[in-house]
Amino acid sequence: MNYEQLVVRYGDLTVKGRNRNGFEKRMLIKIKEALEAYESITYFKDFGRLYIKLNGHPYEPIANRLKDLFGIASFSPVVSTSTDLESIQETALALMNSLDKKPSTFKVSAKRAWKKFPHTSQEMNHLVGSHVLRATPALKVDVHHPEVDLRVDIQEEATYLFHEVVPAAGGFPFGTNGKAMLLLSGGIDSPVAGWLAMRKGLELEAVHFHSYPYTSDKAKDKVIELARRLSYFSGAPIKLHLVPFTDIQTRIVAAKQDPLIITFMRRAMLRITERLAYANGAGGIVTGESLGQVASQTLTSMDVIGRAADLPLIKPLIAMDKIEIIQMAEKIGTYATSILPYEDCCTLFVPRSPAIHPNLRFVEKVESYITELGELIDAAIEGTEVLSLTPESEAAAATAGKDDWF
Repeated sequence: MNYEQLVVRYGDLTVKGRNRNGFEKRMLIKIKEALEAYESITYFKDFGRLYIKLNGHPYEPIANRLKDLFGIASFSPVVSTSTDLESIQETALALMNSLDKKPSTFKVSAKRAWKKFPHTSQEMNHLVGSHVLRATPALKVDVHHPEVDLRVDIQEEATYLFHEVVPAAGGFPFGTNGKAMLLLSGGIDSPVAGWLAMRKGLELEAVHFHSYPYTSDKAKDKVIELARRLSYFSGAPIKLHLVPFTDIQTRIVAAKQDPLIITFMRRAMLRITERLAYANGAGGIVTGESLGQVASQTLTSMDVIGRAADLPLIKPLIAMDKIEIIQMAEKIGTYATSILPYEDCCTLFVPRSPAIHPNLRFVEKVESYITELGELIDAAIEGTEVLSLTPESEAAAATAGKDDWF
């Protein structure tokens, strides 16, 4: 079947009440941006859905792009016909005959949106279904578990028929719920947290901490590749802030409080990220923490670490198991990059017995003895490099020399 158009159904934005119109306008803008290469495509809205006329463009590449677009719950390739009984019956039969895999059972689900049409929805179920059955006697009706559910959407200007519902990313259009900073480590978890945050309508800027010469160019390239992948889903460039963290780390290690090294480092990271957030108009910080996964992610540790920042800490993975996170990383295409064997700044300084129940007062007291910590944080922010990344961005090695990075 040569599909002429698509019908797009929205995700969470359908519950937005009075704000819905603004969200739908933003959704249309994001769809047009994603499909801008297909110049002759046209769009029209009706009853809270968006119809996309392909005008001769191929269905598959357009469908593949729409699957990953935040704010779309699902879509269907449709064929249209004039709103009269004979045309609807013949188009329904042609659609059933065009299926690559011939079903043994089906049902018709008609919806009469145009109430002046002479037949009710229930009558159309029978009239269309019986026409298909007469032409294909081997086919049977199963209203409970059909192999094919033939949908018939009867509108005044045309009737739309389809059987396939393609699930998409869901959520809200990118950037409709504010802006946040993503702590992007280069591991498995943080890119997934970023994807989930963007899915809920957050615009993101990523922050990565590196410790040259302890971490290599390849570790940084890995993070850049992950940010590039996230920019594919956002449909917009993503800024990546590369923060030099070596001096802060070595000073923390010199404090000789080995079980608390990760606690001190992550508190410093939050302070820096919050400063960057204020400077870039962000209202929150997204992390890849999952409750109980490592020592710094116990409830006590997250409480002590989180008190270093005033901005809301958004933790999309907090109740997810590791296997669930891995499965999602594979789904969004970040897993293969995340497992490349290049260490980040945190894994290099993990103590043998990290504290799992740090005491806030003791942590703050030790920090007060590191009198130059504030100056070190200022220097790290001053030395931060910023990249603007898109899916088409070249690899790090091709865009800057080693001296530029460090």
